[in-house]
Formats: sequence, structure tokens, C-alpha cells
Amino acid sequence: MFWEEQKTEKPFQAPDDIVDLVYKINCKCLPLEHAKSLSMAIHKALPWIADEEKAGIHLIHGAESGNGWMRPEDPTNELLHLSRRTRMTLRLPKDRLQDAGELSGQKLNIDDYELEVGDSTVKMLSTQSTLFSRYVVSMDTESEDDFLRRVHSELQNMDIRVNKLLCGKTHILQGHYGDIFTRSVMLAELKPQESVRVQQHGIGEGRKMGCGLFIPHKGIAPVKGAEDD
Repeated sequence: MFWEEQKTEKPFQAPDDIVDLVYKINCKCLPLEHAKSLSMAIHKALPWIADEEKAGIHLIHGAESGNGWMRPEDPTNELLHLSRRTRMTLRLPKDRLQDAGELSGQKLNIDDYELEVGDSTVKMLSTQSTLFSRYVVSMDTESEDDFLRRVHSELQNMDIRVNKLLCGKTHILQGHYGDIFTRSVMLAELKPQESVRVQQHGIGEGRKMGCGLFIPHKGIAPVKGAEDD
């Protein structure tokens, strides 16, 4: 008799070569549009980040931004009111974690608003099948269809089979050399390995301005419903 027990595959675990470093912060409010000022403050505190291609700076979001799909209508004049639960996050290769730890205890000037950086914890990248990016760099002359085709091509170059790709609302960030036109993007039905790969590499330019960085999302249905309303 030949009898071979079927092997049970272990669930995929995200590697730790790139992770999120999540800081507690003490800050009551920030300008809603703070991409450039936050980026400049982080670069001043951590000069090495400018040459670290794999590093990314997540923008800070509070209750006003909801799940990131809807934003207030007047980002120039509105403030982002933060709670004690609000966090600041850097996406970093693990060999930079010790260097980035030096940010704790520092006070950052974000457009004349003081942000005190507290202790940090390491968060592994998610293996969740649905990912969301609030800002993926586009061109103001690029149609939604052209944008989606370009994103689809970039994902294919990462050896990712695209099952569901949804483009959301546009947003303009204030960049170092002028405005940055962006669109939000949702990806669904990713395999765990694909999900991690997207988070590691991102899509497009502007990682240190919060662009092209993907985070896990509870699902595509709530967003699709909001888009249809």
C-alpha cells in the first residue's frame, strides 16, 4: 500500500524587509493640505531619507478624511483635527528602523503647527486582498481610462494579475515644484504575495509626498457604493 498524507501549506507571512514604522504623535491639528510641509520636516529631521528609494511618508489623516475616499471640499482653508489615536507612519526598509527611531522625541514644524513625535512601533505589511491608495500621481491631461491602463501596466510589470482595479476621486497636492495631480486607487482580489508586493513597490512617483503608497482596506463594496451614489 502507498499512503502519502496531504501536506498542509502554511499561510503566507509578509516578509520584514519593508515595514511601516508607526509613531504616536501629540498634535491637536494640522493643515488639511500638509504633504509638502510634512515631507520637508521629515527630510530635515532624517536627511538620509532623501536617498532611500524604498522609503515612503504616509500623510496624516483624521476623522475628516473617513476612509480616505471622501475629503472636505476646501483643503486650503480647513484644518485636520487630530485625536490621541492619530498616528504618523513611515514606510521603511528594516535596516533603517534604528535610524528612524531618532525621530521620537523631536518636534516638527508643519506650517507653524507643532507636531511632537512619540514612541514608535513596527507594523508588518498586510496580506489583505484589498488595498487602497489615496494618492497616485497622474497627469491633469490624462483621462481616467488612460490612467487606469497605465496603472494596470505597472502592476503587470510587477507580475501581478489585476482582477479588480477601481479609480476614485482626483486630488491636487501642493508639491515642491508645483501642483501634483493625483487619483485614488483601489485594488481587490489580490493574492497575499501580490498584496505585499504592491505595498513594497508602490505605484508611480512621489512616495515621500504620500503618493503611490497602498494600505489595506476592508473591501471594495463600500467604496463602489459611494461612487455610484
